Amino acid sequence: MKRQMLVLFSGFLFAIGLGISEMTRPEKVLGFLDIFGHWDPSLAFVMGGAIAVYAVALQLAGRRETPGFSDRFRIPERSDITPSLIIGSALFGIGWGLVGFCPGPALVAAAAMITPALYFVPALIAGVLLHRFTFDR
Repeated sequence: MKRQMLVLFSGFLFAIGLGISEMTRPEKVLGFLDIFGHWDPSLAFVMGGAIAVYAVALQLAGRRETPGFSDRFRIPERSDITPSLIIGSALFGIGWGLVGFCPGPALVAAAAMITPALYFVPALIAGVLLHRFTFDR
């Protein structure tokens, strides 16, 4: 129960952060990507803040033998660059650049009933299901 409450709190905190930083608004993301037009650097500050928080958390976690809510740390063991990683990253970037949403902010925006997200999230779910049906057999 304690772990589920931490997950719920973390998701809520993430959603609040996305809302405060306005990253649920596609025009903010698209403004960041428009380096030759009306460039909006606010996404860089959001990413910088996230990196700073993660760096501190990683240092604190590195001092512990086990995590607070699990039996062990689950650190990825693979570091190879595969064609599926490159293709998936490219598709993610293309989609992000076209519509200005990535999954987290899109879910928050959909919960806030922001119309573009209400179209994006079902397409996101369809893409996930299509991938699972096609590749996870």
